[in-house]
Formats: sequence, C-alpha cells, structure tokens
Amino acid sequence: MPLPPGPFVRCGFNAALLLLGLVFAGFTSTGGSEHAATAALPAAFSDLLPHFLVEPEDEFIVKNKPVTLTCRSTPATQIYFKCNGEWVHQDDHLIERSVDPATALPVMQVTIEITRQQVEKIFGLDEYWCQCVAWSTTGTQKSQKAYIRIAYLRKNFEEEPQGKEVALDQEVVLRCHPPEGVPQAEVEWQRNEDVLDPVSDPNFSITPDHNLVIKKARLLDTGNYTCVAKNIVARRKSNSATVIVYVDGGWSEWSKWSACAADCSMWRSRECSQPSPGTGGKECQGLDLQSINCTSEQCPQTVSGAEDVALYVGMVAVALCLTLLLIVVVLVYRRKKEGLDADVADSSILTTGFQPMGIKPSKPENSHLLTIQPDLTTTTTSYQGTLRSRHDTTGKFSMTNGPLLDPLPNGSHTLHNGKLNTDPAEFVSRLSTQTYFKTLPRDVANTSYGTFNFLGGRLTIPNTGISLLIPPEAIPRGKIYEIYLTVQRKEDLRLPLAGCQTLLSPIVSCGPPGVVLSRPVILSMDHCFDACLDNWAVRLKKQNYEGAWEDVLLMGEELVSEPYYCQLEAETCRLFTEQLGTFALVGESLHMGAAKRLRLVLFSDAYCSTLEYNIRVYCMDDTQDVFKEVMQMERQLGGRLIDDPHILLFKDSYHNLRLSIHDMPQAHWRSKLLAGYQEIPFYHIWNGSQRYLHCTFTLERLSLHTCELTCQLCVWQVEGEGQSFALDFNIAKDTRALDSEFLLMDSNAMALAGPSAFQIPYLIRQKICSSLDAPCPNGADWRMLAQRLKLERHMSFFASKASPTSVILDLWEAQHFHSGNINQLATVMADIGKQEAMIFLVSDGEC
Repeated sequence: MPLPPGPFVRCGFNAALLLLGLVFAGFTSTGGSEHAATAALPAAFSDLLPHFLVEPEDEFIVKNKPVTLTCRSTPATQIYFKCNGEWVHQDDHLIERSVDPATALPVMQVTIEITRQQVEKIFGLDEYWCQCVAWSTTGTQKSQKAYIRIAYLRKNFEEEPQGKEVALDQEVVLRCHPPEGVPQAEVEWQRNEDVLDPVSDPNFSITPDHNLVIKKARLLDTGNYTCVAKNIVARRKSNSATVIVYVDGGWSEWSKWSACAADCSMWRSRECSQPSPGTGGKECQGLDLQSINCTSEQCPQTVSGAEDVALYVGMVAVALCLTLLLIVVVLVYRRKKEGLDADVADSSILTTGFQPMGIKPSKPENSHLLTIQPDLTTTTTSYQGTLRSRHDTTGKFSMTNGPLLDPLPNGSHTLHNGKLNTDPAEFVSRLSTQTYFKTLPRDVANTSYGTFNFLGGRLTIPNTGISLLIPPEAIPRGKIYEIYLTVQRKEDLRLPLAGCQTLLSPIVSCGPPGVVLSRPVILSMDHCFDACLDNWAVRLKKQNYEGAWEDVLLMGEELVSEPYYCQLEAETCRLFTEQLGTFALVGESLHMGAAKRLRLVLFSDAYCSTLEYNIRVYCMDDTQDVFKEVMQMERQLGGRLIDDPHILLFKDSYHNLRLSIHDMPQAHWRSKLLAGYQEIPFYHIWNGSQRYLHCTFTLERLSLHTCELTCQLCVWQVEGEGQSFALDFNIAKDTRALDSEFLLMDSNAMALAGPSAFQIPYLIRQKICSSLDAPCPNGADWRMLAQRLKLERHMSFFASKASPTSVILDLWEAQHFHSGNINQLATVMADIGKQEAMIFLVSDGEC
C-alpha cells in the first residue's frame, strides 16, 4: 500500500500508516475475518481510482481566527494534506470514515486547521496553498489547490471623493478608489448617512470602478456624500464630500417705463426672480434699473437762473486749483524720492520676463545669455541675481496697460541683493561665540546663511527638504539681517519625549531669534507620518531662550491670531512663523491605526575580497535629511546601494520589526544567521531618536569565484505591513554610484537674495496683490485664487493678513521653487477672470 513520502517515513510512522491503510469504518477485524471483510466489498472497488466528493476551497484568515480545510474522497484508503510542498503531520489531521450506503464503497473525510502564524512564515515568498492527496488500492489522486490568504483592509482610501458646487441639471461624478484589501472591498455610497440605491433612484449610477454618477443634479441632491468600502475584515468610510446644487438667478420681464421726472428722465426696473438664486447660485448679471432721457415733448420745462451759472463757474475754478496743487506736490515728491532704496536706471528687472498670454515668442539663438548667474564673491551692494536681459528684445511684445501693468514712474531705483559671506566656517564660528548660539552645531555642510533686506530671499540646505522662504517686505525697510538655517543632529540637541510621543521631523534652527519681522516667513521641512490628523495629535515644539521646549501649536487647531500656522502636505510641513528659533514636530498617536513612514535602504560592501559578504538594512524615518546622513556615512564606509529604497508604514501596535533573508542558492551561498529572522524592538523605532537603526546580514560564499547573488530579503512588522526586496546582482561590480544618483539631486544655490529667489518678479507681484486683495462682488479675488490652488482650508488665516494675496503667493513660491510652472499660475489667474494673467507666459528662451 502506498505511503506518503517525506516526514511520515522519517518520523517513524510506517507502522501507523500501514495500519491506517487497513482500517476502515465497518471493516476492522482480526485473524481470518479480515479476508472475509475484504471479500465482502464490491468487485469494482479494486479497479477504481479515488475521486473527490469535497475538495478544499480558497479561504481567508480574519484577524487571528484559523481556517478549516476539508477533503472527502471515495474509495480511499488514505488522505493526507500537503501545504506549500510539505506534508502536514498526521497528528494535525482529523479523520472521519463511513460507507456509502448506495455503493458500499468506503468514504474518508479529513480536515485540518491553518493558522495565521503558518501563513506569515512564508510572507513575501509565495502564496500559501494546500491540497489533499487520496490513495486507493489502484493509485492516487490530487485535489485542487486551495489558497489561504490573510484578509485585511487598509485604512486610507487611494482616492477620496471631492466636494463640488454644481448647477441645477448638471451631471456630477464623484470619484472613489477604495483602500487596498484582501478580499477586494465592495463599495457603496451614502448621502447624509443614507445608502444610495441606483435601482430605486435611477438618477444615480455606480460605475465599475466605484465612481458615483448623478445624472442630473437636483436641489434634493445637495448633501454630504461618503464612499464606504467593506470586506470580511472591516468597513471603511471616506471623508465626506459636500455637493451643493445651486440655482443661478434669472430676470423677470422689465416693468413699464415710468412717467418723465423733473430731471427729464424716466426709468424702468426688473427683478431677479425667474428663478431666484438659491444655495449659493449667482445673482443675475446686469442692471436691475434702467433710465433714459425723455423726449422734448415729455420733458418738463425748467429755467436756470443766474445763481446756477455762478455755482458752476465756482466749481470749475476750485477743480483747476486742486489740479495745479496736485501737480506741484507730485513734482516735489519725485525730486526728493529715490525709488525703492537707491539707484537703478529703470525698473525693467522687476517686471521683465513675462509675455502676453496666448503669444509664444520665438526662442532666441543664445538663450543661455538671458540669465546672468549671481556673483557671490563681489563686495558691491548693487543688485545681484537672475535677471532677464533688458537689451534683448527678440520676440518681445508690448504689454497691455491694465491694473497690473500701469507704467512705472520715471526715476532711478536700486534693489539691494544680499551680500553673501564667502567663508561659511567663519560665519558659524562667529555666531557660536555669542551667548544664545553656543549650542549652534559647527556643521558647515548642513548650514545655510545669507544677508537680506526688504526684498527677501531664500535659504536651502541641499538634499534635506529644508528651506526658509523670506518673502518681500518680511524684513522692514531700512533693516539688513544676517540669517542662518541649520538642521540639528538629534544626538547634539536632545528633545525630551514622554510616553508614546515620537519625533516626526528633523530639528531645524533658523535665526537669529528675536529679529523683528513685518510678516511671516515660511519654514519647510519633511515629516514622516501618514499625514492623517484623525490618527495623530501633532504638536509644534519650539526651544525657548533657556533651552526648554514649549508647545506652541496643535496642528489642525491653529488660531489665526497666533504667530505660528502650519500647512500640512503629504510629506512636508510648511510653517508660517513671525518668530525665528528652533522647531520640531512631535506626535502622539490617538489609536493603533497611526503609522510612521519608514524608509528601508539596503547597502553592501562595494568591494569584497573575502568569503564573507555583508548586507546592511537601514530602517530610518522617511525624511530626506536622515537619508542624506546615511548616504554620506555609507560613502565613507565604502558602501554601495543595492536596490531602490522601499517605504513601510510602521503602526503604533507595539509589535516589533522583523527582517529575514531567503531563497539563496544553497550550492554557492549560506547565511551565518543562526535564527530565522532578526528583530528590532518597537520602541527603538517608534521613539525616532535613533537615526541609524539597521541590521546586518552576514553571508558566506563557498568560493571566491562566486560573484552572482540572488535572494529575497523581507522586512515586516509583526501583524502589520511588510516589504520585500528581490535581489539579483554581481557583488564584484559597483553598478550604482552614490554621488551621482542621490547626493547631487539638489544642485540649487544654498542662499538666494532679492528677486532671484522668486519666480514672480517683485513689482509684478505687488500689482497682482493690488488687483486681488480688494473684495470683488462676484468672488474674483484672492478667495478664488486660494480655491483654485486648493488652499481653501486656510481661508481664515489668509483673511487675517493685511494682504491675503501676498501670503498665498508666498506659499506658492515655497511649494514650487524647484518645480513651479508660472504658466500654470497664469492659467489660474485666467480662470479667475483677470485679464492681466496674460503677463505670466514666459518664452522658452527665458525659462
């Protein structure tokens, strides 16, 4: 009788299996009766292969509940399960035997249980599968494979519905891409918490990719719409999207003309009531009152006396006197006033570089001559920076005169550019001698500085994501500040953390503290959390003069009256601050769904002359400054990057991080790791204060001639998310250079002063602000600019500033310094309805 191979024979189960093959329900006997029982079977039994009555089906493990697989076959003498190519131990089988009353054939049923731990052991290697094998006296049969998967449903939607304002009868499409899940989530839509049924209301339909379509918007369709995703594990709801169905107003007919009045005019009116504007709809466009002069026959006769003539003459005389006085004042003012600060021949450097929208100038042959790089070594105080050539008028077109393009007054103006110190070490050393700056790190490579006046500028620490934007007019006129920006090493400056708090950003210093600013500067820095404030309580901390850390802001609950305000993006925090100092973001999770982003990076030795070969796996906060440090450190160690970094969401579940290596060619390599995996404790990672957490896998090749290495390296949080690296490379070839690929990504100057630091020229910016700051009845002002740039969440903050438009433009400059397309901003201006937006188009030669 056939026996299952593998562990059954090795474990000494031969006798048990032989006995099992001879024992069936109703056939157990001793001595000669055994032959009689076998003879009593139908004659066809000896010629039949087993066939399956029940085969194992695909199953999902929900949380920690095991699943049961069942197999039933007839005629069968034995049934055993095989999972991922290995036989399941016979003690794990539950066997039931019976006889088919119709055929008198033996029937055998076997069940096994599969646990979550069994499936997790092969994480990242292959899908976990099982099948059963049945024996009869004639041969064997295999069942279909059943795949066992761990069920889950991520929390974050890949795309959430966005609120809309739509006109009556307009089609509306609300998009929804549910969270990743196994099994795939089903989607339903709710309006004001009520489930929508397209069958009962055919005005709704749900597309195969889960989008909701409102075919013709009705007033009753105004409400909050929510996309709901659910599977066997959980039920997730997206953020609600508010849909407002508005009605634009329409005129009634004009009334009849009135009688001719004493001023020889008559009028008529109409009302905006057909229909009346509703739910935010537009008012009727045009006049609601119209007047015309009466004909001579209808006009009452009036006689003007001599006193009226005298009155008119007097009014004209006063107007002439006022005009002459104004001319004298302007002439005196223009003689004494020297422009912005001192002398420049004209103001073209502030308004040039822009072309009328819709006209594409030809590209000059020597386009590189249009940009003059800043001279950072000169000691002059005249303007330095990126200028457009005033003398090259090729392809230029005259601009239309409008509110943004009024001619600039004649006269001479000077724009001071910041004079930059040529010795960074001297600057840091000098600051460090002062009382407050004794803790300033002497790390020249991670410090940027410059001298600035009212024209502002920008400081950047390359390859860190850290920058400081100093907007125009942030420094009071007549003041000159020497400002620095540096990233603190966490080991140099200790930030106390309590309980489950974790550091979510680099510690950044800008100063000197105490300088007087007229308006906020913008400090940009990376963060490493999932950017969902429903999961976190995130606080901005600032170090005071005594060195203690204070909470100055709870993110999501900013007050416009405070000197700090935050714009939170997917990977970046932009801090508006009127006070310079040392800042950091500290978070405390509100529940176990809160997650930090870890960047997993693999390095190995660039050159290996021994049998041993090391692979280092770094598990670091996903911020550019930490990545830069590790890259620099590995460069000094002679390491090389062996795969692209992966991102892992590490949740506040108190579970550790595990790392393992698999699938090495055993004929050429072996691992010197004694255990099946390495483990990093949860708190070492969650605290965020250890910058270079890593594990090293030491491998050994069996010959110095072996250079090809293939393996799979898995990193996962216990009962959480995981990532795997499929490695296949030659250890003798250094194919990935650290410098060229990562350390030179950001080649911009560390300090830019004056107009060269901004994409929008200074005077053009001033005129944009003048045009949009004033409230407009139809909403075509700074509020619409904020909406078009998706900044409507900060309306209250913008409104609290003297010039809301300038703050919006500051944020746009901070967000788009590297990748900003000023033509896109021009398009937004055009959408608002400002004809002056046409000035933003820039020719290819000037970009």
